[in-house]
Amino acid sequence: MQMIQCTEERHAAAILEILNHAIAHSTALYDYRPRPASTMKDWFETKRRNAFPVLGFEDEHGKLLGFATYGTFRAWPAYKYSVEHSIYVHHECRGMGLGRRLLASLIEEAGARDVHTMVGGIDAANEASIALHQHLGFQPAGTIKEAGYKFGRWLDLVFYQKILSSPSHPTED
Repeated sequence: MQMIQCTEERHAAAILEILNHAIAHSTALYDYRPRPASTMKDWFETKRRNAFPVLGFEDEHGKLLGFATYGTFRAWPAYKYSVEHSIYVHHECRGMGLGRRLLASLIEEAGARDVHTMVGGIDAANEASIALHQHLGFQPAGTIKEAGYKFGRWLDLVFYQKILSSPSHPTED
């Protein structure tokens, strides 16, 4: 198994498969319907335009086992040092420690890119994701009760954040 930088050409279909499985079978994404393949072009373009990483793990056969990325937390200039991240592991590969390795690598990448605050929005019932974030030093930052409705029930959204030591010289430019 090796860590890689995901590319649109090589990984778009595998990322879409992982996301669509999460949409259909979990509350990890508050979407209702699987996304069409056409959405991946814009998804990767946004990552490229903003220099946001898309890290992944592949097995020895080149199968994508999971990926992690981050994006804009909020679109106003003063939030430029904050990001909201996502981690998704292929449903057949959960419990192998991939989420921990992906998030740890993403934290390292964020620090190197002058991110100051990482934010994760997690379904409150997702105990595994909450434990993962706590294990890597994320702290609870609030709950939005009944933020979503899926699978016939209201869903609470919890936020976890980790403050990094970067950047060394923040500016308002």
